[in-house]
Amino acid sequence: MLSSFRSLIVGCSALLLLAQASSAAADQPAEIRIANPGVGAGNRPFVGSSTAATMHLKGLLEEEFRKDGIKVTWTFLRGAGPAVNELYANGLVDFSLLGDLPSIVGRASGLKTRVLAATGIRQNTYLAVPTESSVQSIKDLKGKRLAIFKGTNIQLAVAKLLEASGLTEGDIRAINMDTATAKAALITKDVDAAFGGSDLLPLRDQGAVRIVYNTAGDPRFLRHASWVGSESFIQKYPEITKRVVKTLVAAAKWQSDNEVNPAPVFQLWTKSGFTFASYKEDNKGQSLKVLSSPLLDTYVLSQYKRQVADAQRFGLIKKTFDVDSWFEPRFLNEAIKELNLTSFWQPVDASGQVPQLAAAGAR
Repeated sequence: MLSSFRSLIVGCSALLLLAQASSAAADQPAEIRIANPGVGAGNRPFVGSSTAATMHLKGLLEEEFRKDGIKVTWTFLRGAGPAVNELYANGLVDFSLLGDLPSIVGRASGLKTRVLAATGIRQNTYLAVPTESSVQSIKDLKGKRLAIFKGTNIQLAVAKLLEASGLTEGDIRAINMDTATAKAALITKDVDAAFGGSDLLPLRDQGAVRIVYNTAGDPRFLRHASWVGSESFIQKYPEITKRVVKTLVAAAKWQSDNEVNPAPVFQLWTKSGFTFASYKEDNKGQSLKVLSSPLLDTYVLSQYKRQVADAQRFGLIKKTFDVDSWFEPRFLNEAIKELNLTSFWQPVDASGQVPQLAAAGAR
């Protein structure tokens, strides 16, 4: 009788342990799937210019979840933002860096995403032309063949840049090209001009193109990106989501700590295949700490509200939506508090002006 009772106790204990193990497994995914809207030089799976890129290059997420046996998978997409939205639409991605326009297009189309943190904000835009081109300014683009990567945040920036110069997309011969194709087309002169990011600077240094315009921190035309998550993943795995965001914040802290001497950051980013010199030039005169801030502050919120309104005005989305409810800062706020960084980054108001920015000086 006693033996049977002991056997029953042992059996119940085993079942309890099994149930606890099963419950723990249900509280975490087997894999965290991350998408990046773009590739490095030669299609390599590395990029730069954001805290999300730094988090990947330093292997911080892999390190964070190794002890849990959770696999971290990164997918780099030449199709950029539109390709990332396709993954969200099909339930194939959990988190991503995503530019303002594609994330807005996705949300306006009904994708269940949430903005969790800032990453890759205040991005510049460059206009490149073949070296022998007669084009000297944006106004000279009228009637020219212009490469634009449609569906990315470049498209919205270009629409505003053309408007400021008295032009519309109807005044140019717009050709939809991804980044790599546009650069090749510039070299072969199959297009007369192309808008893009700092990855155009190495082509200039090689003598293949001229840069005739860049936004150089002009607040009217800056592009932004954020760390976006799938609503279903966030709801199912809130603790995992917080740890992911906390790891991004740690990457932002490391970048910010290199404010005075950003060389280690630029050197890390060269794994993308793009040059140290191009990253240095693109960030010249700007505060790396400000650029690295993960805060969803008044500035970032107001910029996204403006981008939503402009996207509708230019016919890139049919209807707007509530940006405030799209933003989900609770995980970010908890992570910042746990890392004792409550006062580390200064929130910025809608003007975008930061006192330290002027003090940072040129680098």
